[in-house]
Amino acid sequence: MSRIGKKPVTIPAGVTATVNGQAVKVKGTKGELSFVVPDEVSVELKDGAIKVDPRDDTKKSRSLWGMSRSRVANLVQGVTQGFEKKLEINGVGYKAAVQGKILKLSLGFSHDVDFEIPAGILIATPKPTEIVITGIDAQRVGQTAAEIREYRRPEPYKGKGVKYANEFIFRKEGKKK
Repeated sequence: MSRIGKKPVTIPAGVTATVNGQAVKVKGTKGELSFVVPDEVSVELKDGAIKVDPRDDTKKSRSLWGMSRSRVANLVQGVTQGFEKKLEINGVGYKAAVQGKILKLSLGFSHDVDFEIPAGILIATPKPTEIVITGIDAQRVGQTAAEIREYRRPEPYKGKGVKYANEFIFRKEGKKK
């Protein structure tokens, strides 16, 4: 039994949710999101909460049960609070700056890396070595952060590169004489 799937997703004040067959639409102050629940799982709106249940007792439907409930909960959190990922840049001369709809990254290459900011995502650089990615869709915020990190992943010897703010880089010892 899924412990996550058992909990109903409560709808806070100021948020409207509609369930039409397998489609769940949530509208709030920050925007509108939707998700189509897989057929192995049933979804219903009851008493100001969205309840997700498996249709049968197969392994696939039980595994989709918790995932579907989490996705619906992310819709509600996205339209009320939004999501945020922070990236840190370590390295001499490594920096980032937002210019219009493009994030310019200087990551030690012979050229600057230009990352086009996707629609629905906001990127800010409070410091040249810090990138803050915000949006209402958890998947798109995480994917954008992963794509930026992929340009120069942190290396284990000096820790140079782009890393998540809460990420621990396992450090290796260098060569010895």
